[in-house]
Amino acid sequence: MTDRILDISRLAARLSVRHKQLVIDQSPEGEVTMPLAELAVVVVSHPQVTYTQAVLACLAESGGAFVACNRQYLPVGLFLPLVAHFAQAERFAAQARAAQPLRKRLWKQIVREKIRSQARTLQVLYGSDCGLLALVSQVRSGDTSNVEARAARRYWPQLFLDVEFRRNRDNQDQNLLLNYGYAVLRAIIARAICAAGLHPSLGIHHHNRYNAYCLADDLMEPFRPIVDLAVVEYIGEHDEPYGVEAAAKQHLIARLTRRYLVDGAQRTLFDTVTRLAGSLADVFLNGTLKLTLPTWEAGIPEPAGESELGGEEN
Repeated sequence: MTDRILDISRLAARLSVRHKQLVIDQSPEGEVTMPLAELAVVVVSHPQVTYTQAVLACLAESGGAFVACNRQYLPVGLFLPLVAHFAQAERFAAQARAAQPLRKRLWKQIVREKIRSQARTLQVLYGSDCGLLALVSQVRSGDTSNVEARAARRYWPQLFLDVEFRRNRDNQDQNLLLNYGYAVLRAIIARAICAAGLHPSLGIHHHNRYNAYCLADDLMEPFRPIVDLAVVEYIGEHDEPYGVEAAAKQHLIARLTRRYLVDGAQRTLFDTVTRLAGSLADVFLNGTLKLTLPTWEAGIPEPAGESELGGEEN
């Protein structure tokens, strides 16, 4: 089975379902079909796309996620499967019972791997981690001294070689591309969480009564540098101003669907996050203490066959 991210942004379309296939009618260009079982995420960006209720229902039944975008082509809504695991109720209960000390130990693991991933990204781009790896051992349970923020203050200016750069989702610069990439990444993570029988709103560290995806925001942290690296690659090949145009989305989706070297093996992002979500469920159910976090080498794709996994654009 392949995992595809489908972005519908270039043309108006009507989406429907026929014989377990998603039908994309972009007349007068005609119809395109693809198996629902192969779709991980469908991103609808074009304002003149219509779809039947069966599209959402059948996509959810197949384990896929649906992302809706606004007029600025930025994701604003996420639709996920309601039931994705046979023992979901048991896992929800175990997740809700998790004690605060356990959550703090888990957050320590996540923050440490996030900083390692940021360090590897800078090493790939510029040959130096800029002191980030030295901060990893300083992260304690719950990251009470906020090493994550200290690492960010070093990471962002160096990432874009701009001492004035700030990560702010409202800024009209590289942040536009980061917002889009993170939203698709969030959908991938949330899909894996649901498949593992966990609830995406019950976070380890993130807690917000208005955020339905706190756990997805927790688990996506070590994977953000995949998007960061893709954005640096894209802006290095294009002139300002940066916008979420079709070429940018295609570039970001391609990076999220390629293979990466993880723990000495080539794995897709989907496979890696599924392993992570499964290990978290095991923590809640069986009392294990270690997450299956990726030790990944930034920017090392599979040398061939990448398009088979692919991002698709319509």
